[in-house]
Amino acid sequence: MRSSKNSFPGKRSIGTAGLVVWLLLVGGCNPARQHLDQFNCLYLSGKFQEATQFCADRISDPNKASGDNLLWALQMGSVQRINRNYADSNLWFDRCEELMKTFDPQSRQTDVVGTTLVNDTIIPYRGQIYDGIMVNTYKALNFLALKNFEYARVELNRAMERQARAKDAFNEEIQKEQEKLDKEKSDKKESKTFDYQKTVENEDAQTRIRNAYPDLSEFEAYPDFVNPYSTYLAGIYFLVSGDAGKSRDLLRECAAMMPGNAYVQADSAAAEHFLMEETPCPPTVWVFLENGVGPVKEEFRVDLPLFLLTGKVYYAGIALPKLVERPAATERLTLQIGQDEFATETVADMDRVVKTEFAKEYPWIVTRAVISGGAKAAVQYAILESSNNNNNSGGAIFAAAIMAVYSLATTTADVRIWTALPKNIQVARASMPSDGQVTLRTSQGSLHTLNVGTGKHAIVIVQMITALTEPRIEVLTIP
Repeated sequence: MRSSKNSFPGKRSIGTAGLVVWLLLVGGCNPARQHLDQFNCLYLSGKFQEATQFCADRISDPNKASGDNLLWALQMGSVQRINRNYADSNLWFDRCEELMKTFDPQSRQTDVVGTTLVNDTIIPYRGQIYDGIMVNTYKALNFLALKNFEYARVELNRAMERQARAKDAFNEEIQKEQEKLDKEKSDKKESKTFDYQKTVENEDAQTRIRNAYPDLSEFEAYPDFVNPYSTYLAGIYFLVSGDAGKSRDLLRECAAMMPGNAYVQADSAAAEHFLMEETPCPPTVWVFLENGVGPVKEEFRVDLPLFLLTGKVYYAGIALPKLVERPAATERLTLQIGQDEFATETVADMDRVVKTEFAKEYPWIVTRAVISGGAKAAVQYAILESSNNNNNSGGAIFAAAIMAVYSLATTTADVRIWTALPKNIQVARASMPSDGQVTLRTSQGSLHTLNVGTGKHAIVIVQMITALTEPRIEVLTIP
């Protein structure tokens, strides 16, 4: 007589089913996607107080490098800045810098292990290189608004230092990541179940990904990790504060990137003249337009052939993130001083800044997705093979089905990204008016008259998120 244990093979899978249900709760959802959608709706609607509270509710501990704390601290810093709470904004950006320090290449050695049977969303959001550069840039602007010019200089120097060391830091991280991926692929290969290398390098797999996301290779990248906005802003600040040598180098770099921008070329020439003739830049007003909102990430799925070491090919889906651009708020601004008009020109395309780094990271993202998809497929295959060998098809098929459901539920892409950045930054430049009066006109015809003072120099920052929201305008005077 068979024991009750063997009479009901389904009971043997209860533990497996319970485990899978728990794993589904942990890894089978993507709350970051829903939270970002909600935040974006508030931000684009100009509901900044509600957006502030929403960010606060997402941060479990502003000093702990876990979950999405860094992401929501970045969003909070942006919202506080647009609310003109400059000190609070810098407090949050300070926290962001501290959190970023914990995510160095040495601290990321367990990422692949954690994502193999779940997905990339279980990794704490650790920020991008451009995140750090923009944090220092925004802190500098906040300090200028607070008239703390020395601290503004410090932050601009930090932004430039971050750019300068970014390439070496990124290459180091690539090496660390590659070592992790190689080890993971080697460990899995020893299981005699799945050929990860063959899958990753398979031309059919690469073609499917390129066809699903052709835009990634069809854009003009900036030089490695250079943010022209940060570089240009630093160059202007050092120009008007008397550091001609540093200003000349930074503005020359900008001029090389933007040969068609007359304002950048004029500032580069002014820096050269200052350095050679010791003639300071005459009183000038710069108007920067932070236009629209930067890209978001969306998920797309693609079927890939996953090569089993037995020679069989198992098709499974993987989920990958895709950058999706969002609209500008206006085509340009026009700066009017008396009878003279100056239309803004693009000084930095943040979509390109984000894409440049994203394209460099993409091979990692694909490889991790293939490893994760392969691991899940291999488990299903191993269960069914074991079933065939042990003549226990009922329980094994049930367990394989549970694993298939789990695989489908946990195949999701990491779509976390700092969404409060602008789409592009434009600039106009003119001599300081004697009466301090300037008028700004949007492409939609909206007029904004303001007094920039009669001091030596002024920087006007216009944040225009959508065509339907009121622009936020701040005047930063520099003695």
